[in-house]
Amino acid sequence: MFLVGLSGGIASGKSTVVAVFRELGCAVIDADVIARQVVQPRFLAYQQIVHYFGSEILLENGEINREALGNIIFSHPEKRQLLNSITHPKIQKEMLKQIFKYFVLGYRYVILDIPLLFETNTVTRFMKHTVLVYSDPQTQLSRLMKRNGLAQTEAEARIASQLPLDEKCKLADHVIDNSGDWESTRRQVLRLHSQLEDSLDFLLVRLVAVTAVAGIGGLVCFLLRHFLP
Repeated sequence: MFLVGLSGGIASGKSTVVAVFRELGCAVIDADVIARQVVQPRFLAYQQIVHYFGSEILLENGEINREALGNIIFSHPEKRQLLNSITHPKIQKEMLKQIFKYFVLGYRYVILDIPLLFETNTVTRFMKHTVLVYSDPQTQLSRLMKRNGLAQTEAEARIASQLPLDEKCKLADHVIDNSGDWESTRRQVLRLHSQLEDSLDFLLVRLVAVTAVAGIGGLVCFLLRHFLP
């Protein structure tokens, strides 16, 4: 099994691509979903966030108001770094658990849906392939304005806070152009899925894993045989 990093830009239509992969039965780990889970009130990250950012970021039901928190970190980079230092270790731990689960289940590859994959540039070295969901600037802007009810200047500021999609294209191994209609996007996903399924990269990973397990098993047997009565 190998890892495929999937990313895009705000309102580029990444969720559309993920939906097609799921339809095909692919294993997808959504970092944003995990990020929502680890800040639920029963988790330590929740307590730390409330401690540093104050109770004004909470909804009436006690959960974190993601929009309010997002507005704070959007205009204060140092607070964004603080939030990341709280949540990222928890997110990574949960992702590793899910990767192991899919490995045991025998999937050939697992898609890691990470919104800021290319901005952070810390996990790309673990990816066998990286995929960017692209849309042309005008389509991206109009989608964001419509989706979030933003004025043009607000939408442009949100887009400008991320690495431009044209630059991300140069960093990605594969690009899915989501500027057109759904059927065009779906055909591109199907082609990529076929390439990934036909790849033999997963065999190398499994060979390494089996070798490691066999080595550990042999060491355990040796220790039991020589040091236990």
